[in-house]
Amino acid sequence: MRILLFTGKGGVGKTTLAAATAAALAGRGRKTLVVSTDPAHSLGDAFGRALGAAPSEVDDIVGPSAVGSTSGLLHAAQIDTRGLVDSTWRELRQELQTALAGAGLDSLDAEELTVVPGVDELLALTEVQRLAEHGPWETVVVDCGPTAETLRLLALPEAVSGYLSRMFKPGARRTAADAGRLGAHLESLRTLLTDPATTTVRLVLTPERVVVAEARRTLSSLALRGILVDGLIVNRLMPAPGFWRGAAASWMRTRRTQQNAVLAELADAGFGPGQVKPVEHRAVEPVGLEALQEIAYELYQGLDPLAGNEKGVTPLLQVSESDGGYQLRIAVPLHRDSEVDLARVDDDLAVTVDGFRRLIALPEMLRPCRITGAESDAHGLVVSLAGNRGPG
Repeated sequence: MRILLFTGKGGVGKTTLAAATAAALAGRGRKTLVVSTDPAHSLGDAFGRALGAAPSEVDDIVGPSAVGSTSGLLHAAQIDTRGLVDSTWRELRQELQTALAGAGLDSLDAEELTVVPGVDELLALTEVQRLAEHGPWETVVVDCGPTAETLRLLALPEAVSGYLSRMFKPGARRTAADAGRLGAHLESLRTLLTDPATTTVRLVLTPERVVVAEARRTLSSLALRGILVDGLIVNRLMPAPGFWRGAAASWMRTRRTQQNAVLAELADAGFGPGQVKPVEHRAVEPVGLEALQEIAYELYQGLDPLAGNEKGVTPLLQVSESDGGYQLRIAVPLHRDSEVDLARVDDDLAVTVDGFRRLIALPEMLRPCRITGAESDAHGLVVSLAGNRGPG
């Protein structure tokens, strides 16, 4: 099973590219589901047909002469988070309320705290997991919401699980339920997201500096959460006008020159041709399976869209010995203008990059140590630690 998440700043075309990728996978004989968790559903618009919460076949509208026949292999759905709140959340909410009561909160407080912000995102992710694990599909392509919503979606399992684990420290009063089922559910979601052999993210952007800046912040945030980004897609690249003359050609040439400068910045940041895939802007909005297949061919050149995803991924944390102590490398991509903050919280290291914060559990050997310094390089943060941890 492979899960491929598409995200990016609103309006960059991630829905179209997610649908095109799903069509390409189905065209190679893989039974594929493409599902939208974006509250502003537009996946049905990409296929030119109405979609519901239940997966439905979307390759029955193209005849056998279509490029890369996908008959019976491609399905699509748009997750109804409102419906999930009315059904699934009732059961999870009861488990959470029982868990909180077991932590020593009275019933009123427990009930108030089960109104969890972001529950829609949590339930959407739960539904993606259910479809992936219990459906007949080999690959599930997820059209996520815009970047901010996606980051909340991917952070929730770890965040809520972390809160519960702190409530139930050794010696705390617990009920028979112990938050066991809820904790196990959240842990399974976290495991699903951070297993690079199963789940990867494909980041979509347009060749504009403000969009690239947000993409860099997204890369840092996902790296902090241990989620692998396996590639960038630069969408809506202006076609090169060649030797055309006239005002329109001059405008296109100027715009393409600006876009090429942005692509050069990505290359300078370490993203090579194999990691950045361009897609040219089209004069006509791509709607329907045949149009999506044309985009997929331009994007993947007939190759497997999942090729290369099985390669090894650099661990988030690496520890090495240094003079009189240790060095902890945190593999998170940083821009020269990134704002970084480090703080010690018990046995965790609080790392904040451009406003995105994560508590990283320190390896056991480093817990008695104190932080003596930190610096950054092209591969992330390097934190120096030495001796026993002092006060504070």
